[in-house]
Amino acid sequence: MGLNLDLLGKKSDPVPYECNEDKLILYALGIGAGVEKELDFLYEKNLKVFPTFAVIPYFPAVGILMVNSGINMFATLHGEQHIKWFAPTPTRGTLLNTAVWTKVYDKGDSGAMLHMQVDTTDDKGNLIFQNNMVAVDRSAGNFGGDRGPKTAKLMPPEGKAPDFSVNYTTGPNQAALYRLSGDYNPLHIEPEFAAMGGFDRPILHGLCTLGYTGRAILHSVCGSDPARMKALSCRFTGVVFPGDTLTIEGWQLEPGKYTFQTKTQDGRVVLGNALAEVA
Repeated sequence: MGLNLDLLGKKSDPVPYECNEDKLILYALGIGAGVEKELDFLYEKNLKVFPTFAVIPYFPAVGILMVNSGINMFATLHGEQHIKWFAPTPTRGTLLNTAVWTKVYDKGDSGAMLHMQVDTTDDKGNLIFQNNMVAVDRSAGNFGGDRGPKTAKLMPPEGKAPDFSVNYTTGPNQAALYRLSGDYNPLHIEPEFAAMGGFDRPILHGLCTLGYTGRAILHSVCGSDPARMKALSCRFTGVVFPGDTLTIEGWQLEPGKYTFQTKTQDGRVVLGNALAEVA
């Protein structure tokens, strides 16, 4: 079929998302939050919103854009995620999500790298957060496009101990729970579909791993205050299975900026090249 390059730079119509307390609490449970230490994120009385909930309202809009772009979903990997926050996420109301395909790079035999942006506003037009994602369609390279710039590598400072380290163990049903927030890809629930992708069992959503990572950063360097999270970017570098233990480590580069990594119990880095900006 090939990529529909005519869509480049064209904004979509706004896609509405109805936000409410139940959806916020379901997301919090999906990224492992517990009532013992995180009751404010699980109880509607004085509900707080995990900043990484930002990946939920944007998902339908970017999904429509990916389908219309002609991307081969069976050959596509989620490469990177970048989030910026501009205002507190409301606990109730309509959020409007406008998507645009901003760039595409031809990586030859490695595929095509698509950059997509979704701006999320409230119903008055105030920008709440912005998601930029990179998807790699491994089947769509060699179309004659620009190869693009080399991606800068962001590594932990050599020889320096992390400024924070947090361990979370995901549950065996974590993917089954997280998918109820809106990502129903059968790769995360159906063994036969996972086998088609080369996995011996369903894998955890990359954005669920990002949610666990965001929790660790929020509690470690933001005093559990969502308003202090300003930006988060990362590259997905490995697969997580439900039941894996995640270790999130962060290193302060300068005041308000941390690089971080997330590893599994066997030492594999599954989320890296990462930067968090906090107030």
